Amino acid sequence: MAEISAERLRTHVYKLAGEIGQRNIFHPQALSAAAQYITEEWHKQGYEVRPLVYVDRGVERANLEITCEGKSRSGKYILVGAHYDSVIGSPGANDNGSGIAALLELSRLFREIQPDTSIRFVAFVNEEPPFFYGHEMGSMVYAKAARQRREPIRFMIALETIACYRNSPGSQTYPPLLKHFYPDTGNFIAFVANLKSRGVMLESARAFSASTDFPLETIAAPEIVPGVSWSDHSSFWRHGYKAFMVTDTALYRYPYYHAPEDTSDKLDYEPFARMTQGLFLMLASLTG
Repeated sequence: MAEISAERLRTHVYKLAGEIGQRNIFHPQALSAAAQYITEEWHKQGYEVRPLVYVDRGVERANLEITCEGKSRSGKYILVGAHYDSVIGSPGANDNGSGIAALLELSRLFREIQPDTSIRFVAFVNEEPPFFYGHEMGSMVYAKAARQRREPIRFMIALETIACYRNSPGSQTYPPLLKHFYPDTGNFIAFVANLKSRGVMLESARAFSASTDFPLETIAAPEIVPGVSWSDHSSFWRHGYKAFMVTDTALYRYPYYHAPEDTSDKLDYEPFARMTQGLFLMLASLTG
């Protein structure tokens, strides 16, 4: 069976956060280097990479897209995405080197199988402030163009800050009130959706839990709940698509969120690999 390697995940995260480092509009060469690394990795895997270029403040930025074509060619596809920029002041190992590392490894394993339903992988630029929720946010540009083209996206999955796991009680916190309904040990992965996307999120959760015993928690909540809309999936909600986020809950667990200390040595690669393996098996099931 095709497997996710902890060492390969570590290599991707170190390249992005250790060698390239902080990557955003104030470090444009690093941002370009990250895009180049992702492009080269996908070329090695045998994909044709589509750079979807747009101009932001007079500078060209690019979302990067590849597609694993399904046998049925029915039209509808699942989109899996992660942003490759980091917040100002942080090298962005967990946020979001971890999401890109998983994206690269999932796409690698999908080269070894041909699903019935197509799956698309996208690396988004400009997720972090000052772009977040704005028109120049990479995923917002992408989702708007997809809606204008009437792209048949069945649903979108955002991989966002996914590599911190703790087995000690009290290691997990929550927005107000949620602590009464969820565990206080931060050893799980969370699937987070708005109310309209609850169905596809629960369908995916069932496929995940049927494939792995990795701990999973789910929530479908109004977008005003702090954290529920804090990634690229919210761009797809705004343009009428169903979407959910896969996350370790970021600042509610990870002490180095948006900090200079968010370095590659802080991540928990063995559980990260087991969780990503579960995502691969989930996606293989959902795409037939």
